[in-house]
Amino acid sequence: MLPSNRNWHVYSGYVMTLSDATLDLIERLRGSGSSFCVATIVRTKDATSAKPGAKAVLTEDGGLHGFLGGNCVIGAVRREARLALEAGQPKLIRIKPKEEVGAPVDIDGTTLHKSSCPSGGTVEIFLEPMRAARHLIILGSSPITRALVRISRATGYRAIIGVREKGAGTTVGADERVDGFAAAAGRAGPDDALVLSTQGQHDGEALKAALKSEAGYIGMVASRRKFAAVADRLAGEPDPCGRLKDVHAPAGLDIRAVEPEEIALSIMAEIIALRRGKQLKRQASDP
Repeated sequence: MLPSNRNWHVYSGYVMTLSDATLDLIERLRGSGSSFCVATIVRTKDATSAKPGAKAVLTEDGGLHGFLGGNCVIGAVRREARLALEAGQPKLIRIKPKEEVGAPVDIDGTTLHKSSCPSGGTVEIFLEPMRAARHLIILGSSPITRALVRISRATGYRAIIGVREKGAGTTVGADERVDGFAAAAGRAGPDDALVLSTQGQHDGEALKAALKSEAGYIGMVASRRKFAAVADRLAGEPDPCGRLKDVHAPAGLDIRAVEPEEIALSIMAEIIALRRGKQLKRQASDP
């Protein structure tokens, strides 16, 4: 009978343990919204200090938590983990004795690294990046806001609703609520999307906050005419990054959306298409 205070996994018929400390660290990192990479030894050949099933967690600051072997392995793992996180793609690497490495890639396509360890062993490590969820930050509380919250979860976004003042509006289902448009918009990074769903309630204040953000996407639920009117009222206001021209208004792909759920779907489709690198035409409609 296996002890109940361990987390056990089976690799090729052998029972291996995954320490509680590693699992706890993964959960803490996930809970804090941090990106990290999980490295797992999947195969070894000849003498190596770490064995199949051994795991480690590599954090964005270069920290390594766990045991994968000696320094002849760690340097390569750190470099490749950083690249895997940047690309957002898992990969397998192979570390072999330096005299056996004549190219950067092995005959089966696996990335190769040289080892100077006297043990002369080979180790294969699978790197699995765990990138922090992208944020969908919505300024304003409306039926479209609530529909966006529901759809965002299914598409892997963490929904944050920004309301103008404490106690305003409803944020049912959102992952987080932030009081103040400026404070909410300030949470956006280059990989995040920001949608203005104020719909006549302090539109100018929300747009001003959005233009100062670092959001990779800014969209406004409004017709072209309405957006132009709001932008005109901001004439003379600072637009330090020149972002006004990049605002998607009306937000979303032109799918002739009418209902809040349809509008929310068109907005998420546009966000995802742009994230995937697709060049889009702006909506021609002016509802």
